[in-house]
Amino acid sequence: MKKLIIIIFINLFNNFLVSQENNNKNAGNKNMQNIFLYKEKLELKPSGLAGITDNQINDHWKLYVGYVNNVNKINEELKDLTAQGKASSLIYADRRRRYGFEYNGMILHEYYFENLTNNQKLNNFNNLDNSKLKEKIISTWGSFENWLEDFKNTGKTRGIGWAILYTDPKTDELTNQFVHEHQNGVITDFKPILVLDVWEHAYMVDHKADGRGAYIEAFIKNVNWDIVNNRYK
Repeated sequence: MKKLIIIIFINLFNNFLVSQENNNKNAGNKNMQNIFLYKEKLELKPSGLAGITDNQINDHWKLYVGYVNNVNKINEELKDLTAQGKASSLIYADRRRRYGFEYNGMILHEYYFENLTNNQKLNNFNNLDNSKLKEKIISTWGSFENWLEDFKNTGKTRGIGWAILYTDPKTDELTNQFVHEHQNGVITDFKPILVLDVWEHAYMVDHKADGRGAYIEAFIKNVNWDIVNNRYK
């Protein structure tokens, strides 16, 4: 009789532990279930550009979609690891570190594709005439041409990454900066105004591995200055 009572007690205790584990998993899933699913923004995909072929854009776009998918995948992995009680594990920490690379890769590509157009009217520098952005550029660099030369040189910085014209919302100052990869050198709170991708994948189809300079010239000819101006407002 005593053994029977002990067996019953052990079974009840084990059932209790299983129930608690399931409750913890369900609580974790409940807290983490509403994960936003990012999607590629097809409306941003340019075509018919001058000096940047559709083949180049199509190859580049596939890489952008990869970043979108990886962001969603990491979010799902983090949710699962949390539900499994593994939020202090090495793999969880690795995914957290990786997230900034993938997420910034997604967002910077969206800025990049958005500020390109085949509309020649919007490609004209004159669209910035009488704008606060052009006034600020001239007051900062002395002339629009000086700024443009500095921006191009920023894009020629050795390494993979991005050339970005930023504005500092706190001071309204403009600055050209180079971001290595997608996440190194990003300045917190600075707002991107013009974004240029200078990873080799952005130009190798058209300009080979050593064609960054020619690619940058082509990029400038396709900038949508209305978009750039509106980002500054």
